[in-house]
Amino acid sequence: MSTPATGPSARPRILSGMQPTSDSLHLGNYLGALVNWVGLQRDFDTYYFVADLHALTVPTDPEVLRRRTRITAAQFIAGGVDPEESAVFCQSHVHQHAELGWVLACQTAMGEMNRMTQYKDKTAKGQNANVGLFTYPVLMAADILMYDAAYVPVGEDQRQHLEITRDLAERMNARFGEVLRVPEPYIVKESAKIMDLQDPTSKMSKTSSTEKGILEMMEDPARLAKKLRSAVTDTGSEIRFDPETKPGVSNLLVIHSVLSGTKVADLEAEFAGRGYGDLKKAVAEVVVEAVTPFRERMTELLDDPAELDRILARGAERAGLIAQATTTRVRDAIGLLPGAR
Repeated sequence: MSTPATGPSARPRILSGMQPTSDSLHLGNYLGALVNWVGLQRDFDTYYFVADLHALTVPTDPEVLRRRTRITAAQFIAGGVDPEESAVFCQSHVHQHAELGWVLACQTAMGEMNRMTQYKDKTAKGQNANVGLFTYPVLMAADILMYDAAYVPVGEDQRQHLEITRDLAERMNARFGEVLRVPEPYIVKESAKIMDLQDPTSKMSKTSSTEKGILEMMEDPARLAKKLRSAVTDTGSEIRFDPETKPGVSNLLVIHSVLSGTKVADLEAEFAGRGYGDLKKAVAEVVVEAVTPFRERMTELLDDPAELDRILARGAERAGLIAQATTTRVRDAIGLLPGAR
């Protein structure tokens, strides 16, 4: 296959991104995504980007988009992503994403896009049905295929997008020769599922949780503790892990366990005979202890936006070298004349 080496250290390359859609990660997506990203740095040549072009599929205030783009990048770093080890960059700073997206769009059938469930789900909920949202999976495919990624971390909700990415790569290769690497799914280690504090049968979510049901990483510690004190439990008094009949108590035990490193069974023994108030107080303490260094690092990064922009520029430069090689290969294969040297 005529693709470049997988990375400067011969490690397989892996890529992931997040949209700049909020002013703070919540505890659920911090534990579900960022913690895994940090771990992947040990074994992979890692590329993590802020998906600011994808964010344009919904009406966005320019100043809000700028602020949240920096916030999202800062959250990567505050969460443990090392910009000396990983390329941290903005999608829009590597213009080849849009170019490859167009090439792939010209290889994509309308029927394939019509079958994408996320488009149907979002428009059914009233999201603006623009062309960008419709072709979102094609740009996502370009994001992945641009970097010859060997693996892509995927959850169940992204599996369909990876399937179309693989289909497009195989279609390009069948028509034009081996120009794009076909990525494999990387099933991340099962992470703890953090539930809504007010509705512990539902996942903690930025879009569906109430303000009292969500723990944001940048929240004031006193507010975090207050939310945990008012977390829904049940009418009983026994502290035990039983997601079916005691989802609220079970959720608190999971939060404590993940952040403290204490096994759930050991926590059950520790709190045997004690009340829910004791458990909530203990959970609040471990949550505050975990988010405090994150908040401090975030504040430091956001207080120096020029340095944060330099980090993003360095990441884009590193990503751009690979993106340029990929688009040059694709342009030659499909018959576009080379640009000026």
